[in-house]
Amino acid sequence: MSTAPSLPLQFSTLPALFHLLMLHLLLVVQGSPPGPVVLCQSGNTNCTLTNAYGAFPDRSTCHVTAVSYPSTEEELLRAVSDAAVKRHRVKVVTVYSHSIPKLSCPAGPDGRPGLLISTQRLNRTVSTDAYGARMTFEAGITLRSLLDAAAARGMALPHSPYWEGVTLGGLLSTGSHGSSAVGKGSAVHEYVVGMRLVVPSAVPSADGYYAKIVSLGEHHPDLLAAKVSLGVLGVISQVTLQLEPMFKRSVTNRVVSDATFEQSISSFAATTPYGDIIWYPSQAIVVYRDDFKLPVTAKGKGRNDFIGFRPQPTFFIASARAAGSCLRSAEDGLVTACGWDPRFKGLFYHQTAVSIPFANITDFVADVKKLRDANSGALCGPDLYFGFLMRFVRNSTAYLGKTEDAVDVDITYYRARDPRQARLHEEVLEEIEQMALFKYRGLPHWGKNRNVGFIGMKDKLGARLQKFLRVMRRYDGEGLFSSEWTDAVLGLRGKEVVVEGNGCALEGLCICSCDEHCAPEQGYYCGEGQVYRQARVCRKITEDSG
Repeated sequence: MSTAPSLPLQFSTLPALFHLLMLHLLLVVQGSPPGPVVLCQSGNTNCTLTNAYGAFPDRSTCHVTAVSYPSTEEELLRAVSDAAVKRHRVKVVTVYSHSIPKLSCPAGPDGRPGLLISTQRLNRTVSTDAYGARMTFEAGITLRSLLDAAAARGMALPHSPYWEGVTLGGLLSTGSHGSSAVGKGSAVHEYVVGMRLVVPSAVPSADGYYAKIVSLGEHHPDLLAAKVSLGVLGVISQVTLQLEPMFKRSVTNRVVSDATFEQSISSFAATTPYGDIIWYPSQAIVVYRDDFKLPVTAKGKGRNDFIGFRPQPTFFIASARAAGSCLRSAEDGLVTACGWDPRFKGLFYHQTAVSIPFANITDFVADVKKLRDANSGALCGPDLYFGFLMRFVRNSTAYLGKTEDAVDVDITYYRARDPRQARLHEEVLEEIEQMALFKYRGLPHWGKNRNVGFIGMKDKLGARLQKFLRVMRRYDGEGLFSSEWTDAVLGLRGKEVVVEGNGCALEGLCICSCDEHCAPEQGYYCGEGQVYRQARVCRKITEDSG
């Protein structure tokens, strides 16, 4: 796929100059690739795990007894068997570990460090069915490598996430998607037609392994659980995808006023197969991405390399779609790097990503506008992180997928490096977050969000979750691939996603119910929302405000 973007320069002067400066700097530099997310003190033992951002939502350290790096399915079988024999909790970690929640941390209820299995070396193309337009890949292959391998054979993935650093197993486990409300939609798992998993076994195989390979065909009912699983069924070994002949994309970005734009969201989604919308509420403008498929013979060789995913000068960052060239650049001693690289003081942020049903999106936007109008300047921060990104997703066949057609609203905003430091205007973003999740019954992205984003998932998923849990108990009855975090989000074993304590609402670990959950010493107290009165937010109270 290739793109030929054309963006009218209709932004206000300051943001336009900022983006032009960024573009100039990025064109003249390369970039250091990210560092390892697993660090061990002795070989592959006594390790710690982090994510790509260097901090989990609760800022805890994930200790790991050992990590293994299988390079074949046989070695993967052995690794799972060893964990089953030792009855260790075990989780899978990908090469870049881009999930914000603690999905890869294997700590169990007993507090003992668990084991990690890395898919870093399981990154190859397994087979190609040119006639059926299907390809089989190992789960650790990155999206960029997958797309390149398919293109070399004249094929393309119908839809993909915007960030090329995710792996196939990781993006499937978290339900990652692009943007489309047409056909099967934009979630990659809707194009999975086969999967091989390695799961623990209570009895040994003929080879003596306490693990087995499960092969799921296109019509196997368990595939509905396996293709979005949070990693609790076992380890995905191989995935077969239904592809299509390679194509190009025609992309035009239109910048317009945000007046009444909420009335057009549904019709735009229905008529634009790959489109998305970026709303900059503080500037009162909207960018519509008119994105359509073209035959591969069409003229044009545009490249999609989203500016936020390119290598960025570290001195500049510290002071101040599938894309991600910062991953592929040569090492340059951290002169440049991905913008969020934790090895220097770069971007550090929260990310709220909630899928709001199409039936509710108009009212949601109207409520956000009311908040914006009542709080001048309160939403300038998210605009600096590329606004409110709106992508389109379809009702999913997967048990843990989306329950209805929806608009995925992705908001990135400042996170303080000190967890006890309150944020300017944080009450507005907290109200928007709670409004999306509770008033409009939004579903969180499994690989993003703060802890509060996952409150009430058991009720939101309903019968779908029960179907998933029945499969989970058959595949991993001992819960070796479960963790405290997955138990909490799935409502199991009495675990909760909320972590209460002084200042817990500042980091989204709780919704405030008393002033101590905020920062009263800084003048932030717990109160109700302005538009969504049921919200409970940390609001700055001054003598002037009463």
